[in-house]
Amino acid sequence: MPYSAAPPPPSRVRWRRGQVTATGRRGRDSLELTVEVPDEGHLRALAYPSLVGIPQVGDDVLLNTTALAQGLGTGGVALVVAVPDRLPPDPTGPGHLVKARYTPLQATVSGVDEQDTEHHALLAEADDLGGMPVVVADLHSALPAILIGMLATDPDLKVAYVMTDGGALPAAFSRTLDALAPSLAGVITVGQAFGGDLEAVTVHTGLLAARHVLGADLTIVSQGPGNLGTGTPWGFSGVAAGEACNAVTILGGEPIGALRISDADPRTRHRGVSHHSLTAFGRVALGGVTLIAPRGLSSELGGQIDEDLAGQPSRNPVVWVDTDGLDDALGLSPVPLRTMGRGYPEERAYFLAAAAAGRFAALRVPVAETKPEAAGAQAP
Repeated sequence: MPYSAAPPPPSRVRWRRGQVTATGRRGRDSLELTVEVPDEGHLRALAYPSLVGIPQVGDDVLLNTTALAQGLGTGGVALVVAVPDRLPPDPTGPGHLVKARYTPLQATVSGVDEQDTEHHALLAEADDLGGMPVVVADLHSALPAILIGMLATDPDLKVAYVMTDGGALPAAFSRTLDALAPSLAGVITVGQAFGGDLEAVTVHTGLLAARHVLGADLTIVSQGPGNLGTGTPWGFSGVAAGEACNAVTILGGEPIGALRISDADPRTRHRGVSHHSLTAFGRVALGGVTLIAPRGLSSELGGQIDEDLAGQPSRNPVVWVDTDGLDDALGLSPVPLRTMGRGYPEERAYFLAAAAAGRFAALRVPVAETKPEAAGAQAP
């Protein structure tokens, strides 16, 4: 049967109508709500004001409750699709980059390198990261620990964050980013992700903007909150970590891998060094990436890590990094450290590995080098 003649697929969205009964925490572009839905009671909901306006108590709202019904840990919340009786005003700002393209909530943003922006000429010429160290991680939960490792080593470093589109698309979904904003030079959302201080089409332009627009000494790359995985060797969104390493290499940066390590995960494939790290860094990052293992682990886990990394290609050197003082720094994290539902210190090895990668990257920044000036640098 030809594609055009096939019957339409079944519904993919679980729609509900409800009424806002309370408002809660407000982020930079997020608003938590309680919404009463007939026959289902009160639901936790989340609205993005830049997309749907600002819901108020008493408003009727249209919800997407698909992920909530699935019980997803990260995305398990009802999302406000519209406030039908009080639509927001039409956008008037610049920009023609469309993100979440061809979905009902596609949004137009201004790209950092668009022709009408102040940075276009700069990024039209930029083609090199000048050796900038870039730490690449599989999961968004590694971000605060990597940053802690960097700033515990040198608090004067300027660190940018590039958020890819493997997890949440709106940067506003991340409470972590709200809390870390004072410590970051800026957030750049790339691909279909949106809502950062700067918007870019690809990881490549995002990295170049981090270096040349924000003037970053270091950059962290990971997907947004959430991770899609199927339990198969290649079916996980973290594969993009290897592709990000390739972008860093092509642009003359230094890719550094934050390994996903665990001795608490009940799943065999994620104990020791996760198969996600072994695949993304070992088989996708064809230009090579320095893999950072943390000292200070149990001899049993350390031996497992050695064994797991023994099969890495020669292009991926393994460096064991001293972690003295990092446990104390992680204990003072400005955001809760949690991954896969487990916190610190239960997942100490995971967060220590991320912090060690941050420390190594910080030590790779040349001390005598003049820091790049930011052309119109933006901060959160």
